[in-house]
Amino acid sequence: MNTLVIGIANYEQMKACSMAIARGEYKPARGEPKVWLTSVESFANVLSKRNWKLLALIAREQPNSLSELAELAGGNKSNLSRTLKTMSRYGLVELSAGPRGTLIPRVMYDQVRLDLSLRPEFERVA
Repeated sequence: MNTLVIGIANYEQMKACSMAIARGEYKPARGEPKVWLTSVESFANVLSKRNWKLLALIAREQPNSLSELAELAGGNKSNLSRTLKTMSRYGLVELSAGPRGTLIPRVMYDQVRLDLSLRPEFERVA
């Protein structure tokens, strides 16, 4: 099973960790979050009930275009495009180029896990 682990950290912690990784001083451990958000509220917004259902639909049906996804979801293509581009920034969806300029949405994970560590790994590198 392929799991995307999402963590919560403030901007300063994320920046310190990114800099430590770039300097070669820190290597994230296996199972450590790959995506970081600044709050549980951000997580709830990105993975709202509607967006969660959309991810499940993409994983199940594997549409070949945004138009096909819009038809399956009963939604507007431009709204879906905006939503998927946001989800793509967080690594939840991959959008690849298809024939004639179409975008093909793919869900790369079987599950998403939120890591709410009380002592984020970032504190060790900051």
